[in-house]
Amino acid sequence: MSDDMPVCRSFAANFGVAQPEPKFFRDATREVTARSMIAKSTLSFLCLAACFSMTVPASSREIHDGQALLTAMHDRYKDSWYESVAFKEKAVTLNPDGTRKTEVWDEALLLPGKLRINRGPASEGNGFVFSDGTLMTFQKGQATGPRPYVHMLLVLGFDVYRQAPRTTIDQAKSQGFDLTQIHEEQWQGQAVCVIGAPKGDLKSKQFWIEKKRLLFVRLIEPDEHDATKIHDNRFRDYRKLSTGWISARVEFYIDGKNTFNEDYFDIKPNVKFDPAVFDPQKFNETNLSEYLDK
Repeated sequence: MSDDMPVCRSFAANFGVAQPEPKFFRDATREVTARSMIAKSTLSFLCLAACFSMTVPASSREIHDGQALLTAMHDRYKDSWYESVAFKEKAVTLNPDGTRKTEVWDEALLLPGKLRINRGPASEGNGFVFSDGTLMTFQKGQATGPRPYVHMLLVLGFDVYRQAPRTTIDQAKSQGFDLTQIHEEQWQGQAVCVIGAPKGDLKSKQFWIEKKRLLFVRLIEPDEHDATKIHDNRFRDYRKLSTGWISARVEFYIDGKNTFNEDYFDIKPNVKFDPAVFDPQKFNETNLSEYLDK
């Protein structure tokens, strides 16, 4: 696994970087005619381009847009990321009046594309099942849905490492992310690549990827019902597992105000789930305790 960090800027910007001209080119310039100067100039450009391509790692040279970045994320971890993970979480709702509500949820992921959440005890019948682009919601055992739903936190934080890059690229495009927009920022002390918006724009749909480890750290997008409200979701406290990484804290903000947090514990990678766990039709017949309470 290479530790080279990608260069997150446009293709044109990469070749706009000034390069020092070798001394032998400067000496030759003083002795040649105008015609040979043109030839020299062409040769100089070709030599510098060749030197650039030899000294800059392929992973750096190829990150010119969001498609290349998503591909690099997949390639970095395709052979070393978990296939599944289960954990408990402390889910904290921060109310406008300053009060808070805390619940313990159980979650299970089977990558790519499947996530089950039990909100509170399984006996209460509350939760969600995300499965291959659809969502079923359960309240006291009663199901609502399914409805189409691409869960971009699942896609960018987990699925990207376990599915074909083209699938992730198509999902991001289908959700309105402009993969041609790319720039660099500093975020929580780390260099990040930002995909989907120009520098200074914190309202358009965009996702942020830490350059060093190629891990997802931030998703910004307008509310699907009220575009004046901006959602800002953050993956924090990444922890190394036996295979891959997991963000043990997820924070949710609306218009800059923290409204909900998730803190994960009892994290278990590569769990062998019964497929019924992710079958919405069997939500009330199954639970996650047998995987989490061992």
